[in-house]
Amino acid sequence: MSPLAAQAISTRRLDLLPLHVEHAQEMAAVLSDPALHLFIGGTPSTPQELSSRYQRMTAGSPDPAVSWLNWVIRLRDESCLTGTVQATVGPSGHGLIAEIAWVVGAPWQGRGIAGEAARGLVDWLGRQSVQSVIAHIHPEHRASAAVATAAGLTPTDEWHEGEIRWHRDNKR
Repeated sequence: MSPLAAQAISTRRLDLLPLHVEHAQEMAAVLSDPALHLFIGGTPSTPQELSSRYQRMTAGSPDPAVSWLNWVIRLRDESCLTGTVQATVGPSGHGLIAEIAWVVGAPWQGRGIAGEAARGLVDWLGRQSVQSVIAHIHPEHRASAAVATAAGLTPTDEWHEGEIRWHRDNKR
C-alpha cells in the first residue's frame, strides 16, 4: 500500500493546508499561549524549534506503512493561520486506522474552528479508505470532547496514558 499524502481540504470557512516548514514562524505566534499546553504538556515552541519539528514531520514516518499527515488551519475570511490538525494513518486488523489530533490558538477558540477542521479532516480520511478514526482526550478537556463529538467520534471505555480513547468507524 502506498502512503497517504496530505492534500488541501476546504470547509465552509477554512482551508486545511498541508504543513510546510515555512509555516513555523506564523504558527509559533499562533501556538504561543502557555495555556494551550495545560492538557498536552510542554511549553510553547520558538519559531526555530517549530521549524526543526516541522522539518522532521514533513520528512514523513520512518515506517513505510505509516503516514504522517499534518495541516495548518487557515481561516479564509481573516487570511491567517489559527491552528493545526494531524492524522497518523497506519494498518490495523480491519484496514487503515487514523489517530487524529488538533489544536487551535487561544485567540480563535470558541468559534467552532477546531470542530469544523476536525470534521473536514475526518470526512477526507473517509474518502481515503480509512476505516477507523481515533483520538485520545484528557477527561477534563471539555472543549476537545466537543470537537471529537462534532467530528462524529464517541468516547470508549479504553484509556491511553491518562486519556480517554474516542472512536469512529467509517462505514463503507
